[in-house]
Amino acid sequence: MLTDEPLFAHRNADTPFAFDRGWIITAGQYLADVMSLAARLPAAPLLNLCIDRYRFAVALGAALVAERTVLLPPDRTPVTLEALRNQGALALLTDEAERHDGPDTIVAVTTGSDPAPGFTVPRIAADHPAVVLFTSGTTGTPVGTGKTWRSLCRSARAEATALGLTDRSRLSILGTVPAQHSYGLESTVLLALQMGFAFDASKPLFPADVRDALARLPRPRLLVTTPVHLRALCEDPVAPPPADLLLSATAPLDTTLARRAETQFDAPLAEIYGCSEAGQIATRRTTENPAWRPMDDLRMTQDHAGTWIDGGHVPGRVLLADVIDLRPDGTFLLHGRAADLVNIAGKRSSLSHLNHHLNAVPGVTDGVFVIPDDGNVGTVTRLSAIAVAPGLTADAILAALRERLDPVFLPRPLRLVDRLPRNATGKLQRRQLLALLAGDEESPR
Repeated sequence: MLTDEPLFAHRNADTPFAFDRGWIITAGQYLADVMSLAARLPAAPLLNLCIDRYRFAVALGAALVAERTVLLPPDRTPVTLEALRNQGALALLTDEAERHDGPDTIVAVTTGSDPAPGFTVPRIAADHPAVVLFTSGTTGTPVGTGKTWRSLCRSARAEATALGLTDRSRLSILGTVPAQHSYGLESTVLLALQMGFAFDASKPLFPADVRDALARLPRPRLLVTTPVHLRALCEDPVAPPPADLLLSATAPLDTTLARRAETQFDAPLAEIYGCSEAGQIATRRTTENPAWRPMDDLRMTQDHAGTWIDGGHVPGRVLLADVIDLRPDGTFLLHGRAADLVNIAGKRSSLSHLNHHLNAVPGVTDGVFVIPDDGNVGTVTRLSAIAVAPGLTADAILAALRERLDPVFLPRPLRLVDRLPRNATGKLQRRQLLALLAGDEESPR
């Protein structure tokens, strides 16, 4: 029976662990920073708010060494912090010392500690409750899911196997997603920790920043991103530097965009499907096959309640929120979230299908359908929509949608805004969308 797992897989103190604006941070430096922070962690619950990915990893490692659990919030908004504060005052682990008037303790995660003699990688109890991940709150209040160190380590290794990365001695990872998100945690920080790879400390957002950060990294290099970020990168007039692998998650990727990304980055693109409760579940090569293949040792079964996943790194047996078509060969097709299915006047569709057609209208740069508050899951009487479409009118967009959709699914109303309030992973929170529709919130700029 496995009783512990190493904090990281880098074998030598001088092995590259992270990159910071072109500078190499070694595994020996990471170990020194972890041990220094672990010695001064307060007793309060730990909330890791670090934006810098290296400092995030230092805070995570220090908490594990000190046998503590880290809360990973979906965002830094006052509403989220207040919800987490219900269990008592928090210790906020941040990149820099911050001014704060609340009851929380602020701990600045510093770097550059003097390395101690020797190089002994700490081992963490496999059943230690390492983190609590929270859902993004797209459909309501964020819900926490605990993960043991064993499940996190197994998930990272399963991902490496599924992506064909187990035979690489080195890999540089750049992520546009925050490390607090389950996808960002697993595919940037944990993948590097468990496979001995190195990641970039930054979290670039704009295309120019992503290009610059990617160009600084040694090859082979992996870009971990989302459909929203990938679309912005592909539409930018400046060509990106080549990558060796592209990885996308948080929402299914359109095949046309996947082909365009592979061409522009001169690299294959893979997608990951998963959820906060189960972690990473399956991968697919989007341009080759629409079907998803479960990761090693995972089992999918179905009954009247839906589709269940268990085995491998998944804790227990988890009911998935998506409509899934299992195939005899073990692969499956994904038909969207069960909560996204809509029935109007006896006609069925899904929000993902409707969103696809809205965003396919020429001139629409971003858009989303919304079920109003007076609608029930599955059966509704009307839909609303919000779109970003410079130069277009709502009537012009509706006219285009009439060519694509049954009239019962046309949105009433359709509101035009300057920008959708997407979070760092490209997701949208329902409460913000409803506020936009009601006119209670200005369009973000």
